[in-house]
Amino acid sequence: MTAPTDAPSLPGPTSPAATSADAARTARPRLHRDAHPAFPPSPVRPTQVGIVHLGIGAFHRAHQAVVTEDAARATGETCWGILGVTQRSASVRDQLRPQGGVYTVLTVGPDGASPRVVGSVTDVAWPAEETARVLAAVAAPTTHVVTLTVTEKGYARRADGRLDVDAVATDLDVLRREEASAGSPGSGAPDADASGEAAGVAAATSAVGLLVRGLAARRRAGGAPLTVLSCDNLADNGHVLARLVGEAVDAALPGAEGDALRAWLAASVTFPCSMVDRIVPATTPAQRDEVETLLGARDEGLVVAEPFVQWVIEDRFAGPRPAWERGGATLTSDVAPYERAKLRLLNGAHSYLAYAGSLAGHATIAEAVADPALAAGARALQADALATLEAPDGVDLAAYAQTLLDRFANPATGHTTRQVAMDGTQKIPFRWGATLADLLAARPDAPAPQGVVAALAAWAGYVVAEVGAGRTVDDPRGDELRAVVEGAPDDAAAVRALVLLPGLLPGVPAERLPDVADAVVAASATASSTTTTRNEESAP
Repeated sequence: MTAPTDAPSLPGPTSPAATSADAARTARPRLHRDAHPAFPPSPVRPTQVGIVHLGIGAFHRAHQAVVTEDAARATGETCWGILGVTQRSASVRDQLRPQGGVYTVLTVGPDGASPRVVGSVTDVAWPAEETARVLAAVAAPTTHVVTLTVTEKGYARRADGRLDVDAVATDLDVLRREEASAGSPGSGAPDADASGEAAGVAAATSAVGLLVRGLAARRRAGGAPLTVLSCDNLADNGHVLARLVGEAVDAALPGAEGDALRAWLAASVTFPCSMVDRIVPATTPAQRDEVETLLGARDEGLVVAEPFVQWVIEDRFAGPRPAWERGGATLTSDVAPYERAKLRLLNGAHSYLAYAGSLAGHATIAEAVADPALAAGARALQADALATLEAPDGVDLAAYAQTLLDRFANPATGHTTRQVAMDGTQKIPFRWGATLADLLAARPDAPAPQGVVAALAAWAGYVVAEVGAGRTVDDPRGDELRAVVEGAPDDAAAVRALVLLPGLLPGVPAERLPDVADAVVAASATASSTTTTRNEESAP
């Protein structure tokens, strides 16, 4: 689907040809559930919502929604439609609602690209305007599963991993009022009008707050069992989410006030762990135009993804669920080995390539992994991780690690180094810190492992460079990172202070942190010198 090398260049934005192309694009119909191209397989047509998904970004649409549709097609079930909930803005709602929820997944790989129209999403709601609708959907007896992809920072955790009550205080205050005024169980969730709102229902302001309010509404509506399934890149994500929900209830409804809700949660709600994997880069305008030509219709909800898809789910459900295994997922009693391998080998190497690649001037992950020095650094980090991992049955972790680098090298996925570099303080504890803690525990007298040390040096160097260039560090602790760098007398001191940041390496013994910081400072100085030399050599 790429243009031939002798294709004419695109016309300029003010040329007659450009005006004609814009007019043709405007004249094309919008992709819709009732009018879509006959690409196989055809999209499913769910008859009801069975899943509420919090955080319906590109990843969910290219991953869980696709597996859900494949499962529905395999079984013939039509009860697993997805109501997506967009957390940050109305953009995804405004993209998909006019299309009846359908959208295209463009799969791009070494052998080319192929489009597929997906129909498992029935609609999208935005809590800022439609909280009542979301609460009603979570409470509905036909809903059996709530899934989440809200990113690490969406869990509103403090550096010690506990719930940041201040970040969800507004929702907890509302929860307290909703429970106090609800009367007895069976009073139910608020009825939403056609716009998705109900009189007096306060808009949710956080994912955790919205979830807890939805769970409380479900209890009040009769309390049918429910499964809450985290699909975010967090170690033990189901256990983490269950603890945060419990802490939110305790904060909002201390003592006897929350006893009924706590008892219902313990008896009727499960929080399985899961592991997800698919590279889903940002969609480009050129890809939108390319797919529009193929569809003969404009798809504002287009997402792009690599061919690889993996979903491992702990088989611990409170009630009915889609037959996700018929759609390619793996159901298991223990997700932890898969999860650790993915976090430490894939996500760990991805983050390293983002920071080291950015420092080396590479715009994309594909460019970074093609750099021999950075590929060697990624392999060193993976070697450290492999020494800490137990392979799931039938999985060759060394081969898996190599395939990851091959996947990163796919230029069609287009992941930028800056995109992957986001939210480092939320990711490093699990992607690198856990590896470091395990290695130091196993080898208490050994020096800090060089692969992890180099990765930490790349992250610290990236933060220093961003602050030095006057750019905002895209991280929940960005203001704190900037203050650390600006308050340090020199770069070496800044790197040391960043490594010693509370909560960054929570499993590392306190007595080893100074040694680790020394090693990172040394590695940072070496990396900085090497990068400067390479940049000078590549200068015209």
